[in-house]
Amino acid sequence: MDRRHRTAAASALVAATTLVVSGCGAPDGVAADGTTIIRYAMWDSNQMPGYQQCADDFERLHPGIEIRIEQNGWDDYWTQLTATMVAESAPDVFVDHTSQFGKFAVLGQILDLSPYLAESDVDLAQYQDGLADLWRGPDGETLYGLPKDWDTEALFYDADLLADAGYTPDDLWSLEWNPDDGGTFEEFVAAMTVDENGVRGDEEGFDPHNVERYGLGYNDAGGGYGQVQWSAFALSNGWSYTDENPWGTSFGYGDDALLETIGWWRSLIEKGYMPPLAQATSGVGTQESLGSGAYATVIEGAWNARAFSELEGADVQAAPTPIGPAGRRASVFNGLSDAIWSGTPNPDEAWLWVEYLASTDCQDVMAGTGRIFPAISTSSDLAVETFADLGIDADAFAVHVADGTTVPTPVTDKWAQAQAIMTPAMDAVIAFDADVDSLVDAGERVNRLFDE
Repeated sequence: MDRRHRTAAASALVAATTLVVSGCGAPDGVAADGTTIIRYAMWDSNQMPGYQQCADDFERLHPGIEIRIEQNGWDDYWTQLTATMVAESAPDVFVDHTSQFGKFAVLGQILDLSPYLAESDVDLAQYQDGLADLWRGPDGETLYGLPKDWDTEALFYDADLLADAGYTPDDLWSLEWNPDDGGTFEEFVAAMTVDENGVRGDEEGFDPHNVERYGLGYNDAGGGYGQVQWSAFALSNGWSYTDENPWGTSFGYGDDALLETIGWWRSLIEKGYMPPLAQATSGVGTQESLGSGAYATVIEGAWNARAFSELEGADVQAAPTPIGPAGRRASVFNGLSDAIWSGTPNPDEAWLWVEYLASTDCQDVMAGTGRIFPAISTSSDLAVETFADLGIDADAFAVHVADGTTVPTPVTDKWAQAQAIMTPAMDAVIAFDADVDSLVDAGERVNRLFDE
């Protein structure tokens, strides 16, 4: 499963005990006093205060429209959204994800925004390069969302543990990895690993079977996405998810570049530098494990930067992902958009809300929350300043954009089916229940989906 906002989603499951449902005294999304009600669904509870501010500001500009925000955790969010679409009671507007929007677009469940865009003052050039195109339909012309934010991945680390291992923050910017011996990155991870006797992973006598602190942590095997697990390594090894993106028809899960990457990444478990899969998926998240000292580093997304910086008992900082055999570092370049459900009774009012969410008025507000990098370039610059004020090195994320080392999330209408194949296949490999070469067969099964 995609890792995006999963940590925030966990807390959201506790917070979201009820869901606002329209229709109670408001047929066709209109209240008794004539106010148009627009239901807006999202999953990240950490971002709700910022978007509530945007809603309040929007309502002052449009006194005849009321925005009602609904929030569910990541897993429940998509289940709920699908169920309400089937029941023809979906939210008017909802936060969409690149891994999900393909099926919605192909099934006609979200509106093409191109007609509205043609009549608006929205300039797609204001967004970070490539973000708007992530939401294009198969014809390259239709547009099913306006960008709201972007994210890349970075290496989060405990600054005190870094110093204890003899490294400086600047050292991390030049780390390199390769699938043969792991390069200076593996040397670093080894040095950050400590067994129960206090012996480091790069010292004689290290016991890989009794580890107190793992040099590199992770949350699960990553399925066919590996966003915060292995993607930074595979993509910097010259690997690509698909033959083209968006709407590729051939995935590269059997490619040598991926196989050797996964083989090396899995070897870190054997060496004692990463936890076994069963331990990584035991229920204690990477954020908690880093805060407690069980992990020294983790690869995570920009969306969790503030949450990591606020961990008690640990001075958590960020550095960019390592440079790979391709001569560059790499990161998945993901973004979210706001989509309009095709069954909304109030599409024009829904568009006004989507247009506002995609404006500097709202995205500047979100920049000040220190939770995201907004999609608008100028708003993103403001977010960098906010992160700096919070003591977070935003350059660790922004370097991918500046250097052109981002790789867009694969967009397809068959992502759910592909993940249904790749998740158990990758789990089996990382659990040492299957050979790395078994991914070749899994990849062939994925590609046969596009022959149907």
